[in-house]
Amino acid sequence: MNWKSNDRLVLIGDSITENGRLQDTESIGQGYVRLVHDYLLTRHPSLKLDICNQGIGGDRVSDLTERWEEDVLELKPDWLSISIGINDVWRQLDRPEIEQVYPETFEEMYENLLLQTKKHTNAQLILMEPTIIHESPVSEGNKLLQPYVKTVQHLAEKYDALLVPAHQAFLDYLNAETGTALTTDGVHMNTKGDMLMASTWLESVYQHSKV
Repeated sequence: MNWKSNDRLVLIGDSITENGRLQDTESIGQGYVRLVHDYLLTRHPSLKLDICNQGIGGDRVSDLTERWEEDVLELKPDWLSISIGINDVWRQLDRPEIEQVYPETFEEMYENLLLQTKKHTNAQLILMEPTIIHESPVSEGNKLLQPYVKTVQHLAEKYDALLVPAHQAFLDYLNAETGTALTTDGVHMNTKGDMLMASTWLESVYQHSKV
């Protein structure tokens, strides 16, 4: 899997991906996407990569379904990075009265997005495990998150996608008990959380691709 000059990388997800991109003149934001963007563009300036942040706060996989054609397929990405799943679980905790996206529906909708992408583009898929819900490996949110993480792992294998083990990276950090937080509220990243996401993404992609 080789990166080529003028390749377009689209990163789509929820607020963790969005992270200020709507207020940013470059539409990149200040989160992990910014770190990935700046690293790739400064390390490989001759490639002139086109990197697009398509994160929208609050999104679940059902929201991605509604905007997939406009925000992904019409962009014709060469590389597509997907980070989704946190809100699919978090809404079960903070808004249990609304219609929920449970694991079976999550997998069905996620797989449909991958099938559409395979049909209409030649994009190399990069699937990110959802990160964490509260900074404890045994929190209720992280327990509920497990089938969603497994779905991403399963779909990455099924569709020959690069897997970014973000959830495992966060669990490893939490289990080290450093006493230093990765989030501002248990979900949204501080600068250290963004760095862990970006470094895990870059390590995974570089391990399986040639840049």
